[in-house]
Amino acid sequence: MEARAEAKYVRISPRKVNYICNEIRGKKVDEALTILRFTPKKGAKLLEDVLKSAIANAENNLSLDREDLVVSKAWANDGPTMKRWHPKAKGAAYPILKRTSHIGVVVAEKETEEEDN
Repeated sequence: MEARAEAKYVRISPRKVNYICNEIRGKKVDEALTILRFTPKKGAKLLEDVLKSAIANAENNLSLDREDLVVSKAWANDGPTMKRWHPKAKGAAYPILKRTSHIGVVVAEKETEEEDN
C-alpha cells in the first residue's frame, strides 16, 4: 500500500528541489521530516509540506501505521515556465524564465523481510 501527495505550480525551479528530494528518498518518514526541518532551503519547506500531506493521506485514507512508512519516491518535475523580458542596451531584450515545479512524494509501508526457519 502506498499513499501519495503532489503540489502543482509551485514557484521554484525543479532543479533546486531535486537536490533535496535525493536526500530524503528511501528514508523513514520521521527521519525525512527531521532532515527537511534542518535544511535551510526554500525547497525543503515546500517538500516538507508535501511529505506531511502524503503521511496524512496514508494514515487517514489507508489506515497505515506511521512507524512503518518510508519515502519510496520523491520528485520535482517541470511545470509551466513564465516568460518575461528585461530591457538591455541598444534596444535589446533579455529573456527571464520564471520556472515552476510539480513536487510529489509517495510513501509506502516498509517491506519486512520474513526469515525462513
